[in-house]
Amino acid sequence: MHPDPDKALIEACHAAPPDGLEGPFRQVYDQYKDRVYNVCYRITGNPTDALDAAQETFGILFRKIAGFRFEAKFSSWVYRIAVNASIDLKRRASRRWLASLDHLRDADEDGQEGRLDLRDESVEGPQAAASRHELEEEIQQAIGRLSEKMRTIIVLRYLEGLTYDEIAETLQISLGTVKSRLARAHQALDRELTPVLDRHYLG
Repeated sequence: MHPDPDKALIEACHAAPPDGLEGPFRQVYDQYKDRVYNVCYRITGNPTDALDAAQETFGILFRKIAGFRFEAKFSSWVYRIAVNASIDLKRRASRRWLASLDHLRDADEDGQEGRLDLRDESVEGPQAAASRHELEEEIQQAIGRLSEKMRTIIVLRYLEGLTYDEIAETLQISLGTVKSRLARAHQALDRELTPVLDRHYLG
């Protein structure tokens, strides 16, 4: 295993008093804030949830950094926290969604007018021009329709550029599982993206 490039910085955090986001803690934050946000955004699918998940990631990271002992690469540990925080946030949102549906159904049964606002400003209208921004949004939405496991492995491999070994370490799964899960994710994403790309480039 190669030496962890963050080892000196994390050891500096171990030696520093945890009295705020200063010194080596600030360096860790500055070094990882963009990568953490990108992972959170790709998994949650929207900026607001991504910010919440990123904030939770750094909260957990700085609470537990004193106990980090380089049993894995520090970057893999950070990615694991970000992935878990994003998935947990999406699950909490799903529970709120189901509660909203229950409330709506109860209102309808009582004879009251119930309406759930499902508008998503990131979804392009049918007449929108096929710009690069629109295509990127639709690709993000296609990724968002994958299962949590498939979405996570696509994000880590192709959007964050992690190697198979780094993904295995981050998700704490075997190399064989990484390869098989990635193959299934390829197939699922291909099914999602084929109509999107056909519409943009052939339609």
